[in-house]
Amino acid sequence: MDRSLHKRIRNFSIIAHIDHGKSTLADRMLEITNTVASREMRAQVLDRLDVEREKGITVKAQAVRMQYMYNNNEYELNLIDTPGHVDFSYEVSRALAACEGAIIIVDATQGIQAQTFSTINKAKELGLKLVPVINKIDAPAAYPERVAQSMKDAFGFQEEDIFYVSAKTGEGVETLIQGIIDQIPYPIKPESNSLKGLVFDAYYDQFKGIILYLRVISGELSSKDKCLLFAHNESFEPLEIGYFGPDMQKSKVLNTGQVGYIATGLKSLDGSLPGDTVVNVNDKDVVPLDGYQESSPVVFASFFPNDANMYEKLKDSLEKLHMNDSSLIWEPITSKALGFGFHCGFLGLLHMEIIQQRLEREFEVELIATAPAVQYKVLDHQGNTAYIDSPAKLPAKSDMRTVEEPWIEISISLPENYLGAMMKLMEEHSAEYVAMTYLTPKDVEKNIEANVLLQYQMPLSEMIVDLYDKVKSYSQGFASMNYSPIGYREANIVRLDILVNKEVIDALSLILPSNRAVEKGKKYVAKLKELIPRQLFDVPIQAAIGSKIISRETIKALRKNVTAKCYGGDFTRKKKLLEAQKAGKKRMKTLGSVDIPQEAFMAVLKIKD
Repeated sequence: MDRSLHKRIRNFSIIAHIDHGKSTLADRMLEITNTVASREMRAQVLDRLDVEREKGITVKAQAVRMQYMYNNNEYELNLIDTPGHVDFSYEVSRALAACEGAIIIVDATQGIQAQTFSTINKAKELGLKLVPVINKIDAPAAYPERVAQSMKDAFGFQEEDIFYVSAKTGEGVETLIQGIIDQIPYPIKPESNSLKGLVFDAYYDQFKGIILYLRVISGELSSKDKCLLFAHNESFEPLEIGYFGPDMQKSKVLNTGQVGYIATGLKSLDGSLPGDTVVNVNDKDVVPLDGYQESSPVVFASFFPNDANMYEKLKDSLEKLHMNDSSLIWEPITSKALGFGFHCGFLGLLHMEIIQQRLEREFEVELIATAPAVQYKVLDHQGNTAYIDSPAKLPAKSDMRTVEEPWIEISISLPENYLGAMMKLMEEHSAEYVAMTYLTPKDVEKNIEANVLLQYQMPLSEMIVDLYDKVKSYSQGFASMNYSPIGYREANIVRLDILVNKEVIDALSLILPSNRAVEKGKKYVAKLKELIPRQLFDVPIQAAIGSKIISRETIKALRKNVTAKCYGGDFTRKKKLLEAQKAGKKRMKTLGSVDIPQEAFMAVLKIKD
């Protein structure tokens, strides 16, 4: 074994705001290092999920090993590409823990964005070497000098630290690769030779069982070793080990500092795998690695299978997704309207959308999803505290002493000319102003607006539904948004129930601020009237707070022409047929069931305040 191998290893991540060019830069690096042949090259090579390629965003962290000759030495560059959307910040923190350095990309046309601050802070907390990169320098609207100055002012970078590249054309990328080798430190080799591998991701393969993504922190991992997942106390003999090139490449060993995978052959495990430590089964006294700080879901919704027979398949699918996504939590629930399902927690609306799409596409489970909600803290008259994340669990108002809702601090980066519209939007969403900071000055000569960072505090419930889309709309796409939880504050809320044909549909219930409940109820009922198909009987749709009906709409019955074949005769004959039809509709109204489409459960998302 080459004992100096670890000195020629560089482990790094690429982190940035969404759409700043992470995946494109990774593509160029793969080309320049000949990791992927030109004829096999395609856009977003490391984005393997269908939803990633469709949406043009990275959802899951992906690893790849590149070889590069520099100063007569061959270096091993392990790149872990990370998501850029705020909902997947947990993926970023996991990837960073497996690295010694991080490339910080800033778009030359947009400058520093809200999430840039949070990702840089995460990297600094872990003690990583930061390599600042300004991308898209070839774009017509680029102003790299201004962006460079803002990076110096905001983060303390020096001019000589900053790399200027075009990930699209490849300009400056090879210089950046050499800079990574020069600036990012190699992995430290611990004194102990005991095997310790940090699991940073996992997924299930139907042929190879659970596959672990890991970074070898110390020791050597051989395909002949019998291993142990320390936290799960589960032993296994690897079916194969290897690295990503970018496809899986078998290898006999993984040494200290290297990044690769283990095909375990295990078919199932309870709990999440990222953060666990892989050790040799014979090392009884080994101290496990620290793992990761657990993430907390902020958005909750329920999934029900369209077909009741698919319940077990849905359960199995959620278990497999949870293996590599510990931020996804779930518990079984029962709905009178929809039957058996699962109440799930997510890191945001996009996270929820991605999970739903993966369940439907990868696992072929057709779902009905309820409207998203946040988690409330309820204190009863006996001093007991309960956390409520669905309307069905909310106690009666008389049983609650106080209710608190989660609040967040939200940061919005945007050009100054959109400032007025954005501040008005924040006011409409009950946000409290905190501060405003100028990131870059206005350039009158070049007709470039100053870039501003707005900071507000607001209820999480005001953000989760459509605020992100509104921020983009109000700024014509130029604004970016990031948020972090800051605790709970007292709230005045009510439960809004929806009755269809005089039956409460629990899956349509909402928790709302009391001052908005009546208006929201009227709009919700009107929207449902458009979405629920007509029946052979009148269908009343009502909104209620407690026992009080606050709004009603009626879907008129489809009328069958029962007198169509009545050719003549006395009018009383036709009248008898119509009366019989009327009596039949009364019976149907009492006994009949109403089919409610999926769109109805998500209608609340389309209701404009």
